[in-house]
Amino acid sequence: MTITKSYGMLALAIYLILVGLIGVFNINLGQLSVVVPLTALAAGVLILLGK
Repeated sequence: MTITKSYGMLALAIYLILVGLIGVFNINLGQLSVVVPLTALAAGVLILLGK
């Protein structure tokens, strides 16, 4: 198993894992809840740029 070299796909994977964990375990991140949308934004931009 290899980890992708594309930063966009890596950010997307981290975002999906975060959303999945928050949904399944009903995790409340409090002040860190801004991390999830920022990760989604970064993933989208990196994928569009082809990075």
